[in-house]
Amino acid sequence: MPLDPAYEHGLLLLDGEVAALPPGPLLYVPPGREVVRLSGAGRVLLVGGEPFAEEIVMWWNFVGRSHDEITAFRKEWMEGDGFGTVRGYDGAPLPAPALPGTRLKARGRVR
Repeated sequence: MPLDPAYEHGLLLLDGEVAALPPGPLLYVPPGREVVRLSGAGRVLLVGGEPFAEEIVMWWNFVGRSHDEITAFRKEWMEGDGFGTVRGYDGAPLPAPALPGTRLKARGRVR
């Protein structure tokens, strides 16, 4: 599968089996790769785009610029504000896990 080498990508196995792609977390593919070779019988989700130019904090399903921003996003999620409505899902929203006991740190482009 061709890739844009200026982009960073993520691969997620949706179902089946694909060599070198375990089920579970997103597989990160840093910028610079022009192709990824996959073999097997499975469905894979490919996402990608230009790397963030600024430092970011990623935690659970939230992406922000600081620990405080992630804390605010978690509070909004838990209170049911600001994230819209999920249609077609018959159940309560998943609760966000508790934040770790230390401040979350931003990361730059280098992984």
